[in-house]
Amino acid sequence: MSEQSTIRWEQDDDGIVVLTLDDPQQQANTMNDRYLRSMEETVNRLQAERDTITGIVITSAKKTFFAGGDLRDLVRVRPSGVEQFAQVSAASKRQLRILETLGVPVVAALNGTALGGGLEIALACHHRIALDGPKTRFGLPEVTLGLLPGAGGVVRTVRLLGIADALLEVLTQGQRLRPGKAQEIGLVDEVVADAETLLNRAKEWIRANPDAVQPWDAKGYKIPGGAPSNPKVAANLPAFPANLRKQLKGAPMPAPKSILAAAVEGAQVDFETALEIEGRYFVELAAGQTSKNMSKAFFFDLQHINSGGSRPEGHEAWKASKVAVLGGGMMGAGIAYVCAKAGMQVVLKDISAAAAEKGKAYSEKILDKAVGKGRATAAERDEVLARITPTDQNDRLAGCDLVIEAVFEDTRLKHQVYGEVEGVVEGDALIASNTSTLPITSLAEGVRRREDFIGLHFFSPVDKMPLVEIICGEQTSDRALAKAFDVVQQIKKTPIVVNDSRGFFTSRVIGTFLHEGVAMLGEGIHPATIEQASNQAGFPAPVLQLFDELTLTLPRKIREETKRAAEEAGDTWAPHPADAIIDRMVEEFERPGRSGGAGFYEYTDGARTGLWPGLVERLGAGSADPAQVDLRDLVERLLFIQAIETVRCLDEGVLRSVPDANIGSIFGIGFPAWTGGVVQYMNGYPGGLAGFVRRAEELTERYGQRFAPPESLARRAEAGEPFDLGEPDAEIVTATSAA
Repeated sequence: MSEQSTIRWEQDDDGIVVLTLDDPQQQANTMNDRYLRSMEETVNRLQAERDTITGIVITSAKKTFFAGGDLRDLVRVRPSGVEQFAQVSAASKRQLRILETLGVPVVAALNGTALGGGLEIALACHHRIALDGPKTRFGLPEVTLGLLPGAGGVVRTVRLLGIADALLEVLTQGQRLRPGKAQEIGLVDEVVADAETLLNRAKEWIRANPDAVQPWDAKGYKIPGGAPSNPKVAANLPAFPANLRKQLKGAPMPAPKSILAAAVEGAQVDFETALEIEGRYFVELAAGQTSKNMSKAFFFDLQHINSGGSRPEGHEAWKASKVAVLGGGMMGAGIAYVCAKAGMQVVLKDISAAAAEKGKAYSEKILDKAVGKGRATAAERDEVLARITPTDQNDRLAGCDLVIEAVFEDTRLKHQVYGEVEGVVEGDALIASNTSTLPITSLAEGVRRREDFIGLHFFSPVDKMPLVEIICGEQTSDRALAKAFDVVQQIKKTPIVVNDSRGFFTSRVIGTFLHEGVAMLGEGIHPATIEQASNQAGFPAPVLQLFDELTLTLPRKIREETKRAAEEAGDTWAPHPADAIIDRMVEEFERPGRSGGAGFYEYTDGARTGLWPGLVERLGAGSADPAQVDLRDLVERLLFIQAIETVRCLDEGVLRSVPDANIGSIFGIGFPAWTGGVVQYMNGYPGGLAGFVRRAEELTERYGQRFAPPESLARRAEAGEPFDLGEPDAEIVTATSAA
């Protein structure tokens, strides 16, 4: 073995070889060049010493078993270098194939999480034993990075579980499964409670199964459930692409389609040919822009944020113990729930005891549902509920070291609330507002300790949405920001940090999206076409449907406040093409959105039943000649308008970093995941930033000045400088169209 080997070899007196994965240069094992060289040396030695070996155990010296492929290598794959990458990919498959056909039993002793390439190594073993643990997960999540498993994961899961279960339970959703669930569906064979038992049990199994072979290498093997040639399977196969279309809604996500193709095509040929088919799809995806975009966001950007990239240095880690949540409405109730679930004592205050009790009932409803589905016990539910104290009395807030205000969006009301509680809570308590639009600097005027005041913008529904936007006012201290960052991570949310402005980042940007969809109605575009364009762009909810959910009245209120502020500052107010339609919907047609029972859609007992026919009959939407409607323009208008507003947020210093912009746009406002986030969408656009600017100029000419690229963007494009990309470097995640 070389000095830099990532695999340690130990052989006991019974001839059992324990291979311990342990990359000396990384905290986690990954399928990098060092691993590939080490595994090549290892399988060569195994073949040479085969006669002295009775079995093999593969385990790890790290906390996790194996973290998967090294994304720093994967995102560097260019179309011009696919042949070399294909050879490397084929080598990893060949190594694992040698391992499983060596003629001795091979057991994976999974001492921790095995995702992606880690699970693929385990699948090449004859038996898999997992150490149970609350944080241990197993799965093939490559689809969430725009990829597919490239080391035999598709081929082996199809042959182990059958086509349907492999696709639905493992491959197309990228589930991360707890040990018990992984055992239930057949990804692992046993689950044990401690590390000593793990290794002992692995050796016991080897001694009891000296002639072990993989199921697919056994004589007479058939794919569980049948191959595609089986009439029953063939009859059900059309349902898979149909379900995929329903899942993707037209979004340009190539990975799920490639996984489906590799699974079905590979099930019709021999094992070696199936590996080759999988490899071709894998290489194609790795060289494509979508995988680079998604890897940028969901690995590099998320890692930057979760590791504290936006947290001020020099401040000790902090934990809130008792939180005052002011306001028991939907947002306050949701905030109370996530805080209590994270272990905090929560005092939920509203203007009446009944309103506060109603707020607590929201948590009870969520927890009852979790108990009913087996995700929590009754005791766990009761423990969380016991942490929430509803009240209408300010003196119950004594001892709170964190205040989160979630009352109605009115500056005077919020100031009043702060004045009532600031003298009751701890003297150094962090005071936060859940406002979605009101400037934090103005709200801070209602407190004495403005350096301890900050914005914590949660998203609805709070229990499900993963993001919290932290907003710093002009006087917010770094100490307060550090505490706020820690609180967001304490409640297991993802924090992004922005500076103060009206609407901050997320509300500003999503507002442009909503208004652009309504502007299309004013141009005579049929509402169904607008919604279809939203789906094809990859948004989780179509634009008019989302507007209904958020209500049409709030944007009108924000518009009036923004207009008044602009005029007071001496600026010229320019109305948006959507304004007149929104006003007519609210005033003339009395359709304020879903909460009012009528909006762009119709509702029966609160359930959406379809687009309101009046959009066509009374507003004139649909009058445009369908032959003249450019669907690509509609799709890109919805994307570009948000990107251009994001550039303004960067120019104004509202956004502090590119990772915050990308993750905030995906997690907070549903910017399509395939883009890698709103900034990465510009970097990765065909032709890079220069291509984006050219296209923005086309849209400006056709649809108005709101699409005009800011000067800073034009300068950056002309200089060939993409937005700061952080890890790993600019070259690998910008548009690859030129290649």
